[in-house]
Amino acid sequence: MHKEILVIDDNPDIRTLVSNILREQNFDVRTAANFDQAVFEINKKLPDLAIIDIKLDKADKDGIDLLKLVTKKDKLTPVIMISGHATVQIAVEATRLGAYEFIEKPFSKEKILNYVNRALESSQLQKEKDIIENKLFHSFELVGKSPSIVKIKKIIEKLSSSESRVLISGPTGAGKELVARKIHKNSLRAKEPFVIINAALLKENTYEKELFGEELEDGSISFGALERANKGTLLIDEVSEIPYVTQANVLRVLIDQKFKRLNGSKNINVNIRLISSTSKNLDDLVKINKFREDLFHRLNVMPIELTSLSSRTEDIPLLIEYFKKKLADINGVQQPKIDIKNDNLYTYNWPGNVRELRNLVERITILSSNESKSNINKLIEDILNPSSPSDSNSNLIEKSFTSPLKEARKHFEKEYLTTQLKKNHGNVSKTADFIGMERSALHRKLKELGIKGIN
Repeated sequence: MHKEILVIDDNPDIRTLVSNILREQNFDVRTAANFDQAVFEINKKLPDLAIIDIKLDKADKDGIDLLKLVTKKDKLTPVIMISGHATVQIAVEATRLGAYEFIEKPFSKEKILNYVNRALESSQLQKEKDIIENKLFHSFELVGKSPSIVKIKKIIEKLSSSESRVLISGPTGAGKELVARKIHKNSLRAKEPFVIINAALLKENTYEKELFGEELEDGSISFGALERANKGTLLIDEVSEIPYVTQANVLRVLIDQKFKRLNGSKNINVNIRLISSTSKNLDDLVKINKFREDLFHRLNVMPIELTSLSSRTEDIPLLIEYFKKKLADINGVQQPKIDIKNDNLYTYNWPGNVRELRNLVERITILSSNESKSNINKLIEDILNPSSPSDSNSNLIEKSFTSPLKEARKHFEKEYLTTQLKKNHGNVSKTADFIGMERSALHRKLKELGIKGIN
């Protein structure tokens, strides 16, 4: 299906030029010659991308107003602004309001196509990212009947009408981000941005830029997390990793609700709800002067503590049943026959907590959904209790749990298909029948994974 682009410009020569360039590349094109026509076309159907001239025919309305209209309807619809007379200030304002790019007239065919293709690609990637996040977080619930989980659910409910800052503590993989997302989703800011900045993943010299943004010499702006989260919620994950010097600047924002971008002179006012999370004990860090005490008290208005999965094993059956259904729906396969009475599930320490359990269920769901309960029990035992540290399966598991999902699936698929082929003495037809896959599709998959010559 061809992408549709709306070209809005009161100059007929520009409209025709841009439209012809786009149609040559097999884009579907609609046009609007004035403000009212543009509003009509936008309201009729949002395009995949809009190209808008800043200066139009109405003195009181211009392209900036159309930009606001498009982004209000769908913030992921990219907008390219064009002008022959705009100032740097107007260009900066357009970018701040959500414009993907600003192009000065005259422009070349190559330039407009380059920006159009990049904008569409960026929009598609963001949409795919949002879909993945919805699958991973928004569609998941906080599952459990243990006292600690029941308590947290009640706290989240009470926080729905509150603007209080929240500090979520707990071990890695316990579900801190999920709790933060649920707080945002239940709040009055639910329709506004939810922005995450992971302090543990930032380079030492980038904290200020990532938080506050930066004004560049050419007039362009790199917006920081604080500004992107305006009117919504900002989650600072692993807040303990923010350098001591930067902590003072974060504190100032919490007090004044304003800040300056790097290299900027103007105060930027923000209205955000701040949620922070940590896997470390901030109290201990305060005592050794690794974390500011005044900032700690500002963040710790409403504390939420998540416990390890090994301390609430009564939640494991509920989590397994929940993940089985969710992950089977997401991956389009049947639910695996996981025995929730398997002792290994309760004696294992679960260092990766709920995330590790979910990964285990996902692996079984993707690769072993057709296996018998006894085979799945054996798989769980092999994963959770490897025979030795040097065991090849153990090494694979460790590698899989520390790899991106795409790479982990490749590892899983290769291991699974190799095992099934060995069971069938290299017979591709029998293997295809057993795993429920077309023979030709299996051949392609084996070639893709580099599996051959198994007897």
